[in-house]
Amino acid sequence: MTPGIATDMTQPIGSPALIRLAGITKTLKGQEQPRTILDGVDLTVHSGESVAILGRSGSGKSTLLSLIGLFDRPDSGQYLLEEQDISRIAERRAAALRSARFGFVFQRFFLLKNLTAAQNVAMALVNGQGWLPRRKRRARVMAALEQVGIAHLAKNKPPRLSGGEQQRVAIARALVREPRILLADEPTGALDTETGNLVIDALHSATDRGCGLILVTHDHAHANRMGRVLRLQDGKLAAAHEQVVV
Repeated sequence: MTPGIATDMTQPIGSPALIRLAGITKTLKGQEQPRTILDGVDLTVHSGESVAILGRSGSGKSTLLSLIGLFDRPDSGQYLLEEQDISRIAERRAAALRSARFGFVFQRFFLLKNLTAAQNVAMALVNGQGWLPRRKRRARVMAALEQVGIAHLAKNKPPRLSGGEQQRVAIARALVREPRILLADEPTGALDTETGNLVIDALHSATDRGCGLILVTHDHAHANRMGRVLRLQDGKLAAAHEQVVV
């Protein structure tokens, strides 16, 4: 897919819809005055598609990602995951779907310092997919590390890895479960430009096998590498009609 800016957020691109949001609203109520942070958000993401979401701090980008990842629920609206309505799904079922369908990458790496890179990645299989034979588990771990270009560092523990290498371990951990949707929340925020570009390369490569990628970022250069760039402002999600200025 050639990266570029689309002006239609629900454009048909000839691949199955992984996510369809329609009229999603969310109000934050833990303040003196309730604040509507998402106001009628519509979004469709297809298999193999990459989408960047821009917006000011506090605009609701992370809230939207949390709703998509089933850590939270909308106040109203409809959420279809692979055409299944999960708008009011129970937490037990949501946890199962998070494990089976989603991969998550955050600005913080959340690696266990006393485990090797390979062991950190393997934890996603132990916690998310039950028991796997050791040989099969190792093969999947090494394939995930190879996919992000650091298989040669499999035996290294986080203190011996650079920030970019640690983030790529975190991406491998997200990919090892072969998710259908990859959600990345400011994954390059703590990295230098060159390292950040390598991390975006690793994330974007997941779309080659049909994974849908949603990237929340403040970095316009990274956003412009996605297939579509959207902007969240005043609770509304709208397409960026022009190339975002870097």
